Amino acid sequence: MEISGLVSAIVIGIVIGVLGRLALPGRQRIGVLATILVGVVAAFLGSAVAAGFGVQETRGVDWIEWLIQIGLAALGVSLLDRGRGRRVRR
Repeated sequence: MEISGLVSAIVIGIVIGVLGRLALPGRQRIGVLATILVGVVAAFLGSAVAAGFGVQETRGVDWIEWLIQIGLAALGVSLLDRGRGRRVRR
């Protein structure tokens, strides 16, 4: 992977992470960096899932791939938020 591919993956990950976070109701207790990391991972996993279903490359905007990525980001944000909620601070 080239530097431009890595930079674009991070930018797309930021967008995917924010959209995934917005898809959830209420406030999430995770930071910006965690949101970005979840978004980047969701972008890569979503692309792989879309490729598995044969919908990665479509004419025009790849709406199905985006929806898969956003859904995975929402799931990741939700799981991290629940994991953070169980910790007890002393």
